[in-house]
Amino acid sequence: MARQDARNWPDCSKMIGLLFLVAAILIQHGVSGQRVKVEPEVSSYPGQTVNLRCAFTDATGIQLTMVTWIYEPKDGERINIAVFHPNFDPNYPDSPVKGRVTFTPSPPNLASPSIQISGVRMTDEGKYICEYATYPSGNEQGITYLVMLAKPQNSASIVTVEAGTNPVVVARCDSMDGRPAAQISWVTTANGNATTVSKPGANNTVTVSSEYIMVPTAADNGKDISCVVVHRTQDKAESFPLKLAIQYAPQVTIVGYDNNWYLGRTNVVLTCQANGNPIPISAQWKTMSGEMPDTVQITGNELKVLKVDDAVNTTFVCEVNNRIGTGRDQVTAMVREFRLPERGHTTGSIIGGIIAVIIILAIIGTVIAMYRKRINSKLNGEGPPKYKPPPPKKTNSSTNWQPNISHAPVTEDRPLQNEYYTTQSAEPVTDLDAYHDDDNCVEDFGKHYFSAAPSGWDDPGNNEVPPPYMHTDSDTQEYYEGPNVNRGDSFVSPAMYV
Repeated sequence: MARQDARNWPDCSKMIGLLFLVAAILIQHGVSGQRVKVEPEVSSYPGQTVNLRCAFTDATGIQLTMVTWIYEPKDGERINIAVFHPNFDPNYPDSPVKGRVTFTPSPPNLASPSIQISGVRMTDEGKYICEYATYPSGNEQGITYLVMLAKPQNSASIVTVEAGTNPVVVARCDSMDGRPAAQISWVTTANGNATTVSKPGANNTVTVSSEYIMVPTAADNGKDISCVVVHRTQDKAESFPLKLAIQYAPQVTIVGYDNNWYLGRTNVVLTCQANGNPIPISAQWKTMSGEMPDTVQITGNELKVLKVDDAVNTTFVCEVNNRIGTGRDQVTAMVREFRLPERGHTTGSIIGGIIAVIIILAIIGTVIAMYRKRINSKLNGEGPPKYKPPPPKKTNSSTNWQPNISHAPVTEDRPLQNEYYTTQSAEPVTDLDAYHDDDNCVEDFGKHYFSAAPSGWDDPGNNEVPPPYMHTDSDTQEYYEGPNVNRGDSFVSPAMYV
């Protein structure tokens, strides 16, 4: 195994050495290419003067021997156009630019041998190579592209066509004698496609032509279409707005018949409306029966019936012609004995509007009334209480005591016991236990009487007539439901027996 590795080692060494050599050549070529400084691209118009600059930036350790400018057209071979050696005068070999090319400055400088070409032509476009002969690195060069510009002549036009079913050219756009080639596009709502072709123009220029193709219909007539041309010599795109011109036969419509021609009606009018391209000039009226009624008067595209009778119970036809063809429409008039009731569109609208206004006013009035009622309620103190009433107070009574209610009839000589309760207290009393404090309460019930009646009715034992709310001997009820007191006078609930 070790012997095999030893045999492979020389091969590996050779491969590594070859890679280093290739890398060194590439690095040297890259460094040398960067030392010749030129402009990548120069543009010019015909007749102008252009400067093609060249310089050797770092000549340390290198001897500059000679410089040569070479012209390489787009389709052709390289040609030397200017040569300079420090020991000799500049030389300009035969070339398409001889007599128009010179070194600048003059006399030339080997470190910066720029050239100048005057009266440039469109055919001068191509590569211009500044090449140095150096020692010991050899030849080094830089390339400049000369781009000749020519502003094109742009135009657009509409092609008038007839409506049909086959695709045809409806518009054209041209950009002639430009350099470089222009770009053409279309902007329209019509349904079609564009085809664009380029061809050589005069003096090394390019002409670009574009056509818009579509199936023309009557609906496309008059639609907008624009040709947009973009070129390097233009600050902005140039647009040509156009309108499609589609020719079609007249489209005819008769208007004015309301299906309410009744006997004796006067001055009813039918109007023949037509559109087409070319524009129709005149309309022709006739009837299906071949005879026009005597009460009919025709003026241009209008047919007026002076008085409706049975003779106009026919079919009226209107025909319109143009160069493309003929269009027609017809309407059948039916004469009625009596007129139809007219529809009250306006009356219905007015009634609907009045109803809507009434509803709105009613809503507004309801809202205002509710608002005023709420304000009045607040001013009169109505509405829910704004505070919580205090809880009822208990007196010193026993909650377990129950009055001994006797069912014997009440006489005048016997005081009323356990039948009447006070209605005047510091607070509304709803707790019945407050009246049953202890055994002494029984005696108090027999001796005292409390009520809200005026003075003089406080003691029923003085043989005076008792108030209406007191028991008498004639009462046959087993118990008394309590004094009849209005809710506004007292908060006491009716008496209860437990």
